[in-house]
Amino acid sequence: MPDPAATVADGPITTAPPRPRAEGPAAVPTGRRALYLGLGVVLLALNLRPALVAVSPLAGTIRDDSGMSAAATSLLTALPLLCFGLLAPLAPRLGRRLGTERALLGTMALIGAGTALRLVDSVVALFAGTVVIGAGIAVANVLLPGLIKRDFPARAGLMTGLYSMSLFGGAALAAGVTVPVQRAAGLSWQATLACWGGLAVVALVCWLPQTGARGRVPARAAGAAAHPVRGLWRSPLAWQVTGYMGLQSLSYYAAAAWLPTVLADAGMPAGDAGWMLSYSSLLGIAGSFLAPVIVGRRLRAGALAAVSALLCAAAFAGLLAAPVGGAYAWMTLLGLGQGGAISLALLFIVERSPDARHTAQLSSMAQCFGYILAASGPAVLGGVHDAAGGWTVPLTVLLALLVPQIAAGFGAGRPLHVAGRPE
Repeated sequence: MPDPAATVADGPITTAPPRPRAEGPAAVPTGRRALYLGLGVVLLALNLRPALVAVSPLAGTIRDDSGMSAAATSLLTALPLLCFGLLAPLAPRLGRRLGTERALLGTMALIGAGTALRLVDSVVALFAGTVVIGAGIAVANVLLPGLIKRDFPARAGLMTGLYSMSLFGGAALAAGVTVPVQRAAGLSWQATLACWGGLAVVALVCWLPQTGARGRVPARAAGAAAHPVRGLWRSPLAWQVTGYMGLQSLSYYAAAAWLPTVLADAGMPAGDAGWMLSYSSLLGIAGSFLAPVIVGRRLRAGALAAVSALLCAAAFAGLLAAPVGGAYAWMTLLGLGQGGAISLALLFIVERSPDARHTAQLSSMAQCFGYILAASGPAVLGGVHDAAGGWTVPLTVLLALLVPQIAAGFGAGRPLHVAGRPE
């Protein structure tokens, strides 16, 4: 773990007095308030995937009922990723203008409004609601790592683990219970999708007290916090963090989009193939929690990034050799590897930044490029499959992409801080 008093400009570490916190030292939460804040972070993170993942189990029903083509239906998963990337640069500005707590409250309101919009029996409303949800998640994606850096400086690894674990947990929950809930309650697909708005309402209500908890910030500190950071785009370390975020996201979303099809084409029943993806997500919960906790205690961050990639490599190689016979083993390895990778990507954003202001800017940069790259993954992998006439070449491509991911992980894992200067 990097020395909190270290300041670096992509070169050797030099020690210096700790940077003054924009919010003031007294702003660091302790005791019961820290517990409530941590619970709030978990609830916010739980909302950042279900409203999107719930579309996949219902995709066939949505397509049959609405008359949409398969390509149009696939946009329901690609659009949010594009929102994550394209809107990420706006999130730090929104956080400075409204305050991080109020901005995060607004993200839950957007997610709730987007899910409610999906109740309207209209394809236009379905896509509009998806964009609104994507906008809310895009802002929360960027701001939550900065909040962790600011309010949990001594527990950044633990909180990042809880945060990323909640991301995987929300995704696994949506993948596993959406269809059973629809069948048990006899709901339409519109009402089933809208049910996930209830989780956003719970998070909004629980987060509401946080918007007034930091109201008494000294004017001088508030003015300092309002200034953005410039110079990150000239930082090699910032680009290594960005590259790692993008490559692991591409691998995750491309695999998630096509793995059930890979297994089904190999002879596995469709229902079992879908369950395998949910099972992988469940293992991802463990991987995402353990990785940031292990960093600095058992393994260096770069080495752990390599281990995560090698677990994914073993899974892809296994899918090439025996996709059905060893499916549980491959999905176990893939879930642990992908869970560890996303958690490390978030941890790199937090730990490579000297303060919360840098964290928000680095988070914006990494997620902007990372999610735009990830949005192309499913389509590109599908195109490679169509051109090659099978899944051997696409899986080999995923294997090959792990090599630059490992290289970026070693670079991003160095105990340095990104170069950047206040504007």
